[in-house]
Amino acid sequence: MDRLLGKLTPRARALLLDGATTWRTRAEPALGLRELVMSDGPAGVRGEAWDERDTSVLLPSASALAATWDEALVESLGGLLAAEARRKGVDVLLAPTLNLHRSPLGGRHFECFSEDPELTGRIGAALVRGVQAHGVAATAKHYVANDSETDRLTVDVRVDERTLREVYLAPFEAAVAAGVRVVMAGYNAVHGTTMTASDLLTGPLKDEWGFDGVVVSDWGAVRTTVDTARAGLDLVMPGPDSPWGEALARAVADGAVPEAVVDDKVRRLLRLAAWVGALGEGEASGDGGPREALGRGGPREALGGGGPGDALGRGGPRAGDTRPPAPRPAAAPEGRALARRAVAAGSVLLANRGVLPLDPGGLRTVAVIGAHAARTRTQGGGSAGVFPREEVSVLDGIRDALRGHARVVHVPGPRPDGPAPPLDHDACTDPRSGLPGVLLRMLDADGRELYAERRRGGRLLEPRLVPGAHTVEISARLRPRTAGRWTLGVAGFGRMSLVLDGRPLLAGDFPPPTDDPAVVHVNPPAQYAEADLAVGQDALLVARRELAPGTGRATVVSAAPPAPDAAASLADAARAAAAADAAIVVVGTTEHGECEGYDRTALTLGATQDALVRAVAAGNPRTVAVVNSGGPVELPWRDAVGAVLLAWFPGQEGGGGLADVLFGHTEPGGRLPTTWPAVLADAPVTRTRPADGRLHYDEGLHVGHRGWLRHGRTPAYWFGHGLGYTAWAYEELTVPREARAGGDLTVRVRVRNTGARAGREVVQVYLARPGSAVERPVRWFAGYAAVRARPGETVTATVRVPARALRHWCVEERAWRTEEGRWRVLAGRSAGEVPLVADLEVRGPGAGRE
Repeated sequence: MDRLLGKLTPRARALLLDGATTWRTRAEPALGLRELVMSDGPAGVRGEAWDERDTSVLLPSASALAATWDEALVESLGGLLAAEARRKGVDVLLAPTLNLHRSPLGGRHFECFSEDPELTGRIGAALVRGVQAHGVAATAKHYVANDSETDRLTVDVRVDERTLREVYLAPFEAAVAAGVRVVMAGYNAVHGTTMTASDLLTGPLKDEWGFDGVVVSDWGAVRTTVDTARAGLDLVMPGPDSPWGEALARAVADGAVPEAVVDDKVRRLLRLAAWVGALGEGEASGDGGPREALGRGGPREALGGGGPGDALGRGGPRAGDTRPPAPRPAAAPEGRALARRAVAAGSVLLANRGVLPLDPGGLRTVAVIGAHAARTRTQGGGSAGVFPREEVSVLDGIRDALRGHARVVHVPGPRPDGPAPPLDHDACTDPRSGLPGVLLRMLDADGRELYAERRRGGRLLEPRLVPGAHTVEISARLRPRTAGRWTLGVAGFGRMSLVLDGRPLLAGDFPPPTDDPAVVHVNPPAQYAEADLAVGQDALLVARRELAPGTGRATVVSAAPPAPDAAASLADAARAAAAADAAIVVVGTTEHGECEGYDRTALTLGATQDALVRAVAAGNPRTVAVVNSGGPVELPWRDAVGAVLLAWFPGQEGGGGLADVLFGHTEPGGRLPTTWPAVLADAPVTRTRPADGRLHYDEGLHVGHRGWLRHGRTPAYWFGHGLGYTAWAYEELTVPREARAGGDLTVRVRVRNTGARAGREVVQVYLARPGSAVERPVRWFAGYAAVRARPGETVTATVRVPARALRHWCVEERAWRTEEGRWRVLAGRSAGEVPLVADLEVRGPGAGRE
């Protein structure tokens, strides 16, 4: 790399270190270096544009992937994401998210794996391996302690050093050990220093762990030059107008930033470029990585996809991708099957009173109830959103499964609480062509049309800019199917207006209250008005917003019919349930409730949805409640229904995978990666709102199940909980007589399938240290293994407990230590159910450094 550096002046080196565009790094012809392309993740690979016509595979949410407790499956899903990235010309996938479910109110739970650092580290490392095995760089984000959304751009997290090391840094250490190529520094500060200027980017990340990749900023996180450049940050995104660029070049020339510091950053960027195949032939110094070894193409055989479609056989090749073609991937059905398998593997059966699985042969009529059944929420809100070409709802999946067996009746029930949804193509037409969708026009300052195109719906986050663009206009001819008082809205910032059939509904100037990119560019708040519409009388709705610096381009037009009478809707649902052989009621959160940029203020699904479940359960004892959320919600009716199945945000194949579980084609494979409270007030850690700009992690080590155990509280469902379709007896726990400090530990747990069906069990091991000289949790998760057995069969799970599970960070010595003496090993089905206990004696070298 030094040979390449020698070809560039100090100024040219400095200018390489910020973005050329929102998603691309800078090219350098003198080095044969092309731009590196980045894309959001982790549930899909959107690419460089927010355009519903550029479709992507949509996998289950990260919380659902962690619920699989299946690293091999997650690694395969990482390969599917890599195939998508290759198709879209993406070099760096901005995933996985390794922040923790510290509080159940965290608004971005769906994008994070778990409350536990060990499980998060293991699942995250598996995704990293899967993505990077196919020539695409993964990104561990958001380093570090970026665990909530409130004031996320400015919050100063105060967390003690030992907790930081053992809990919040641990998943990132696991990702580095797995070879992750990129780490993203978060928006937040820790102990008064913003992460992009923090010493934590150097130690432990680079110095101690040996990370030799690139540290990139979160988008817009860098606001200063010298302090961030002198820190361990290597690349500022987006560009080209960043605080680095020419300012960094001047700082180097003035001596404020040493040339050697910049040279290290450029070496790291060039190493990454060589690894993904972005350096010209002969320039990579033999460090081409997987793509070089594969003729730069990288394998795409991983799991379906490829040309001319996406990884599930849809879409088309990205224009301008000059990389040589990769080997042809597997057929599209294999990719769809993998995504569907992941849905079932992550779905968690929280409760079952003999109702599941349902036997299709014994059913004549099934009532499917709830708005979420027909419009299943497949992904969370925010920058990680993608546009799947099609989505299988729960209702679609059930209909497909029961076709030829039983009649399926759908009753939507009362409308869930939440804002009006964006206009959809099935509710409106482009007024110019008459085809389904909306008309997008870009106008100049005099109102002249610069360009126009038909788009699928009313959520347009990046209308195409052209010279002279001044105003975004979205128009649609509404086709009301319900008469009455409609709610109409437009979302965005700046000067906006909404006009219906030539009549102004609203107009005003709406400045952005924040510069949070997720709010400005992805989820701007809406302004609403009401108007009467009649069935059979189309109405022309026109929304406009002016473009101004700092307000983005995102423009969203929404429409909601008058809400049906709640009492009548509940009565309809109850009657349908009573007349059916079984009832499946689907309830869940809305984008308003679980979304990047906002934390939740409550865990309730709302009085309307809770009443719906109670009404259905009262009408039919064979009621299955399906919960469609990315994180914990309160389930006050959980004891009144026959079964509770957690679907998470299941991705595009959600309905099919859930139908496989409901009708017994496969077991629900999931186990909770996070403890679920019965009510919010029971949760030991709830605070996400900073006080005077600071958020204190006063709970220390006691996050998740550790906090519940410390306070002696019982949740609705423990970390690790999840039922299958058989039963298990835990018979024997075998541990070594002694273990050596600093070494891994092997634990064996004998279990027996006592049910009538073959199944899979996730055997979990926890540790405790009675009489410890340092503060510790009551017990903590240490490892797991999954086993399968036929009815009556006995199997032994071999669980590796890594040495890190026994160590603690000694602040005084700034070193890892392991206590000698008696330890306790516990095994069971969850953090709250550990029937097997054994003692373990740990011997030296605990007195010295490890």
